[in-house]
Amino acid sequence: MAEETRHITDPKALRAMAHPLRWQLLEILSREGTATATQCAQETGESVANCSYHLNLLAKYDYVVKAEGGQGREKPWRLVNQSQQFGTEDAPDDETRLAAQAASIAFLDYQFAMIRDRNLRQTTLPMEWQSVTGIDNSHEFMTPAEVEEFRAGVRKLMDRYRDRRTDPAARPEGARSVNLFFAAMVKPD
Repeated sequence: MAEETRHITDPKALRAMAHPLRWQLLEILSREGTATATQCAQETGESVANCSYHLNLLAKYDYVVKAEGGQGREKPWRLVNQSQQFGTEDAPDDETRLAAQAASIAFLDYQFAMIRDRNLRQTTLPMEWQSVTGIDNSHEFMTPAEVEEFRAGVRKLMDRYRDRRTDPAARPEGARSVNLFFAAMVKPD
């Protein structure tokens, strides 16, 4: 089972995350528990060789490991950690800050592309899903302490469903993988 959160400060490990396909592979493994390069290729539209290359690169920096099972070249992969955490505010040097920014930009590129794609497909969903999914936006005036309190509350809400990632038996009938993306950004002075 994957550990919860990994705080990354190694610039090389951060640069390994500066590719949207690698974020997509991590999302697949997070959702499915395990997946082979062939399964990843079917979902991403990339070649098996390309998925295998990127999975091996993720393994080099301890994001994924080979999972139990599989035969021959069809070995499944799994996450080492459920989530990665890195930020430019606590980076020890410029190299780490730049690498963290590159990883963040790749993550955002992947997330925005997924949000855009799923928004375009929204009308193809059953009405019960159309009525509960979508994009919300708000602009509020808050202090740093209030933002942290709000973010902690959102994380606590999201954590209520975390066990369902790794335990399919905990998923109620009709449950589907739902991407919850949250960002708190302040307007620069």
